[in-house]
Amino acid sequence: MSRIVLGVSGGVAAYKAALLLRAFTEAGHDVRVVPTPAALHFVGAATFEALSGNPVTTDVWSDVDEVAHVRIGQTADLVVVAPATADLLARAAAGRADDLLTATLLTAHCPVVFVPAMHTEMWLHPATQDNVATLRRRGSVVLPPAVGRLTGPDSGPGRLPEPADVAALATVVLAGGAGALAPDLAGRRVVISAGGTREPLDPVRYLGNRSSGKQGWALARVAAARGAQVVLVAANVELPAPFGVRVVPAGTAEDLRTAVLAEAADADVVVMAAAVADFRPATVAGTKLKKGSAAEPSAVPLVRNPDVLAELVAERRAGRLVVGFAAETGDADGDVLAHARAKLARKGCDLLVVNDVSGGRVFGRSDNAAVVLAADGTATELAEGSKDAVAAGVWSTVVPRLS
Repeated sequence: MSRIVLGVSGGVAAYKAALLLRAFTEAGHDVRVVPTPAALHFVGAATFEALSGNPVTTDVWSDVDEVAHVRIGQTADLVVVAPATADLLARAAAGRADDLLTATLLTAHCPVVFVPAMHTEMWLHPATQDNVATLRRRGSVVLPPAVGRLTGPDSGPGRLPEPADVAALATVVLAGGAGALAPDLAGRRVVISAGGTREPLDPVRYLGNRSSGKQGWALARVAAARGAQVVLVAANVELPAPFGVRVVPAGTAEDLRTAVLAEAADADVVVMAAAVADFRPATVAGTKLKKGSAAEPSAVPLVRNPDVLAELVAERRAGRLVVGFAAETGDADGDVLAHARAKLARKGCDLLVVNDVSGGRVFGRSDNAAVVLAADGTATELAEGSKDAVAAGVWSTVVPRLS
């Protein structure tokens, strides 16, 4: 169990902090909510106390005997400030200690994550951008805001990311420290494919696979948090779009191929995490093939789908990295890594992320483990953890290889 301090500053997005608090407590963490006085205009202390099971106060004059303004930060494993308003970012960058939250930020030895939420004009103001740069330079994580509906009719960058995304990224920082979300992909354009393609047999049936798209989603979420411009080509994935990510839907392997090749034209990194069907039915019936009817097929002839990863390798420009994925099982001809190394040599990609899917592992689950094989012969083992933590490991392997 980790000790998390959830700082809440005074913006209308404070109501989402209650949902983030619930996500942390349901994951088994001990959470102490430290709001600013302004935050309590939006969500009352009783709500935070009931959901956390811990007392809530805003000033340094409560629990003086416990020296709370020092002890809360000293004993935390992680501090997350969500929402972090423009005022809070300014006070944190200036080193102010005029309430319990800013005093806690000054005494915290653990990673600190700021999740900004404010109007677009405030986010884009040079003062706010300078404060963000200062906090990042000091080692804090400052996530980019989501783009969407703000207070009133306004819309644009400045929206608080959804609590599920924030909780997932907080887990990454807990596992790997602030460096796991370093802004080292800033200015990079990343294209990721995710999910599983479906090849229709008739209007009802299709050939598909078990990919949920969760690992591709995690790769996109972490890349966006690390500053990348991310396009996610999603094949049949029913998940909310990660914040800061543009999603391009795809159905079949041909759909995915068209979208990926178009989006990859000016990409710095292309990650093929989708499970693309190797084959498709040679013909697609215009009406449902009814059992026992004259149209019922005795066999389903298949034709090979295009190899999208091989095409990406063949046409890549200098400086672009191509990352493949391999879901493997061992057999009489070799173990998982033997098959993966053969695939890496055959495909010619720069990196291959290898998942052992024996016994139903990986597909549809929240956790994962992987080995990243490189064309230069090196292998990087990524320990079992959340799919976002594995995604952070993949990006940490990719970044040093970017020209």
